[in-house]
Amino acid sequence: MTSSRTAVAVAFVVNGALYGSWAARVPALADQAGVGTGGLGLALLGPSVAMILTASPAAKACARWGARPVLAVCLPAACLLLPVLGLAGSVWTLGLALALLGGLMGAVDVSMNIGAVAVVHQLGRPLMPVFHAGFSFGGLAGSLGAAGAAALAVVPGVQFAVVGAVGLIAVLVTVRAVPGERTAAEERPAGGYREVMARGRLWLLAGVAVCAAVAEGACAEWSALFLVDERGFGEAGAAAAYSVFAVAIAVTRLTGERAQRRFGPYRLLVGSGALAATGVFLAAVVPSDTAAYLGFGLAGIGLAFCFPLAMDLAGAAGREPGGTGGERELGFVTTIAYAGLLGGPPVIGGVATLTQLTVAMAVAGVVALLIVPAALGARRAGRTEPARPGSTVDIAG
Repeated sequence: MTSSRTAVAVAFVVNGALYGSWAARVPALADQAGVGTGGLGLALLGPSVAMILTASPAAKACARWGARPVLAVCLPAACLLLPVLGLAGSVWTLGLALALLGGLMGAVDVSMNIGAVAVVHQLGRPLMPVFHAGFSFGGLAGSLGAAGAAALAVVPGVQFAVVGAVGLIAVLVTVRAVPGERTAAEERPAGGYREVMARGRLWLLAGVAVCAAVAEGACAEWSALFLVDERGFGEAGAAAAYSVFAVAIAVTRLTGERAQRRFGPYRLLVGSGALAATGVFLAAVVPSDTAAYLGFGLAGIGLAFCFPLAMDLAGAAGREPGGTGGERELGFVTTIAYAGLLGGPPVIGGVATLTQLTVAMAVAGVVALLIVPAALGARRAGRTEPARPGSTVDIAG
């Protein structure tokens, strides 16, 4: 019988694999649809906007019916839609398919995080970074599969059909073990967002998530161009630096339970933010190949815990005596974090246009450093905020 921990982990891995699979084939999708740079930029805007629009309704649905039904509908639907994306033949069909897929994945992201918070509560173990490691490794597997498909000249539609089928089978086998389905007695209206928005701690946790998202997006989307244009790297060397960053995040997240037990969530956030900023500054300021690889590696290690811990603490902030709750809080923080994912890379690009990429990467380092005061403020706010009945928020550390 599948455990709730395994079921939630499968959801994270499948969601990461879906994302890694299509994101790595964007050039092939653009060629297939005959889309230029401008049209592609608009098409890629669709999934980010859709994720923002679906995060809050998904959280409300989870509050009313539980995480399991939402995940059981949206993740299989995303697996089925992925092959459709591979058939896109114009900018309009590509944009529509990406927007629909982004909306579904946004709902999946919220519901799987709510399920993860429930598992953390049930087991009494700080497993959120470990679950997010599943997403990271799923994304790596999806991108490696996409690279292999591209090398073998396999069209995106065929590759996506295989990935979607494997993901669908994995989800259907395990999804019934995802925790969070409410009984009729537990169902409650999903309103009350005004009360959620009035809580300073949640705004500060959202700030942590936004800063982490912007810094991670800058390293992921701008590091290669920065190293080629400003440091004279070849394309292979620049790609290797990004791989160091991505693998550092994935591997570090596997150590999340031990690290959180030792330092506590808030100390870990403070240290992680400082380490991430140090890494980005090192890569941006020191003109050395070694500094670049070391810097992006340190940035990956530092950023590995920030987003998962923000989600964990947000969900725990709404925890109720019976082990349910936290959906509105997590949905609120996730929605704001997605805005960071949407706006961060263009802002970094704008700074680079007005100045140079070195300055833009340094700005990303400043953003990462802002995680430190935001985490300290959230800890302080958690101590002064009136306690909710049954809340299990861990403000130690």
